[in-house]
Amino acid sequence: MLDIKIQKTESPKRIPQKGEPLGFGHIFTDHMFIMNYTEGKGWHDPRIVPFGDITLSPAAMVLHYGQEMFEGLKAYRGDNGDVYLFRPDMNAKRANNSNDRLCIPHIPEEDFVQAVKAVVDVDRAWVPYEEGTSLYIRPFVISTDPHLGVAPSKTYMFIIILSPSGAYYESGLAPVGIWIEDEYVRAVRGGMGFAKTGGNYAASLAAQVKAHDSGYSQALWLDGVERKYIEEVGSMNIMFKINGKVVTPMLNGSILPGITRDSIIHLCREWGYEVEERRISVDELVAAAHSGELEEVFGTGTAAVVSPVGKLRYKDDVIDIGGGKIGELTQKLYDELTGIQWGKKPDPYGWRVTV
Repeated sequence: MLDIKIQKTESPKRIPQKGEPLGFGHIFTDHMFIMNYTEGKGWHDPRIVPFGDITLSPAAMVLHYGQEMFEGLKAYRGDNGDVYLFRPDMNAKRANNSNDRLCIPHIPEEDFVQAVKAVVDVDRAWVPYEEGTSLYIRPFVISTDPHLGVAPSKTYMFIIILSPSGAYYESGLAPVGIWIEDEYVRAVRGGMGFAKTGGNYAASLAAQVKAHDSGYSQALWLDGVERKYIEEVGSMNIMFKINGKVVTPMLNGSILPGITRDSIIHLCREWGYEVEERRISVDELVAAAHSGELEEVFGTGTAAVVSPVGKLRYKDDVIDIGGGKIGELTQKLYDELTGIQWGKKPDPYGWRVTV
């Protein structure tokens, strides 16, 4: 159990009021959590302090070698005013999987969850009340050793910041367009694709800009070896309903093990759908679309929860899906998952955690 010291701000900011646009990741709350790591001492000095800038040496290793990890989860406001988290233990586990790959010391899972709960509790007034909104939670670790040399750092900071947010996409739950990237590669097996680290997202920017410039919301990656198998979207895992089955790329070391992905697979199987976690080629996907067997496409992730896809583009082939309308299964999954997250539906799985 962490002994967390709390220093409240003396200059609280104005909390956005009901009806004000929140956007995503632009507004930050009054406080943040910080904990330090020193080799030989371990994690120490857990504290909640006023949100503000941090001081780093220009030689801090994170700035030169990118040794850092981050996570993402949300807090939700129930109709009764309670504040809920969704499967925070899974974020703690995934954080340590990323830490392993990046040579960052483990954070005990119970300490990770305690820290998240503590800082959310301090800023619980910032959890918005409107449907579709949430408090986005960003835990991250950065290497801070002031040393130029390619080696694991000896010091780190674990920080958690909070951001009241609306829908990830401005279009809300309207189907989005996805650009299937056939030039750039994001990750390969044996690399860092499964880790949640900034380098993966920096590698995605060129394709993301290309997709946006062509009128698409996100880029969908193919595998880095054969350039033919579907992997994931820039900010989401991807799922396809093909001839009644739910098909999604298997976790092979280059795909992020999404917590929403895991939850969706669990729900689909419980509802009687056959779920296949396997390799799926872009050629198979295009063929299914042209034969009429591709019934629905949707992304899954913490930020967007469930995001229907209404259009796919691969090379010169533009595929319309479901007439630009949200699919029946996609809508059902969104309603069920958000119902559990916001406390509107029963939670037989123990996924909802009260702060």
